[in-house]
Amino acid sequence: MKKIYIKNHPPSHGAGFWIYRGYESAWKSLGYEVEFFDNLEEIRDEGCDIMTTDATANLSNIDILKKANRVYLYVQPTSFPDPWGRHPNFQSLCAQETRDILNAQDNVFQWTFGEVTDYHTLWNNPSTIPLAYDNLNYNKNIDNKVDYDVCFIGGVANNGFNEKISIMVDHLKAFKQEHDKTGIKCGFFVGQNLSHIQEEKVISSSKVCINIHDAYQRELGLDTNERTFKTLGLNGILVSDQVTQLNTLFPDVPTSSDPEQMVSLVKEVMSYSDDKLNKIREKNIENILSNHTYLSRAKYMEKL
Repeated sequence: MKKIYIKNHPPSHGAGFWIYRGYESAWKSLGYEVEFFDNLEEIRDEGCDIMTTDATANLSNIDILKKANRVYLYVQPTSFPDPWGRHPNFQSLCAQETRDILNAQDNVFQWTFGEVTDYHTLWNNPSTIPLAYDNLNYNKNIDNKVDYDVCFIGGVANNGFNEKISIMVDHLKAFKQEHDKTGIKCGFFVGQNLSHIQEEKVISSSKVCINIHDAYQRELGLDTNERTFKTLGLNGILVSDQVTQLNTLFPDVPTSSDPEQMVSLVKEVMSYSDDKLNKIREKNIENILSNHTYLSRAKYMEKL
């Protein structure tokens, strides 16, 4: 049996935990034995596949990667504009000497979630592989009862600047004001770490689901959060803030430039007929299942 080792991301890593659990299921579906690791030195099998990040590699363990069958190496930018470039989350922690060796390895496939830009110039032409929907672990428990007009499910990832918290507060305040004026029913679940079944219930019992990105995603347009794919995959009707990659992948998703516009878009979508909403759902599901699951991402990686 083919075997792949995946870098472990504990639940405290937020979305990272669910992303790599999605890949775990995808690789298993393709016939791989999957094992998680914390440090590359734990890997004793030569000729296996390894899915890891550039931060795990150094001169003392580089031979482990050289001896692997294939390495799927997630790479961070080597330069990033301020203020984000000052935070470790936006820095490649891989030393240049190690990076040079990795760039020369034929068995190393470099990839990143967002669009590849000048921020990645020290890497050897990484590929863009966006996040995806975990269709193997979500059961699509559809609840036809409408509990909320609008919902939001998300964590509070602090990259050192408190920007995402501020953006969330501004948007949720705008909907609170709309609730006070019109009685719109809001279900906001922030930092509550809902189970898959709970997420499915909230999304399927809401007329509209809103999506909020971090400041760097909004301003630089690089990567689309996992919430986008999850909401569409679970039959949700999505209204999002503007991110360039999202607009490219899902041009039919309404996007807003500020909290007030998002409220207006949500009210507009709420006025659609059931027939129009069902057609939107059908189109979204077809797009997600055909192009944007972790299984389709793993198949793409495997073929390269």
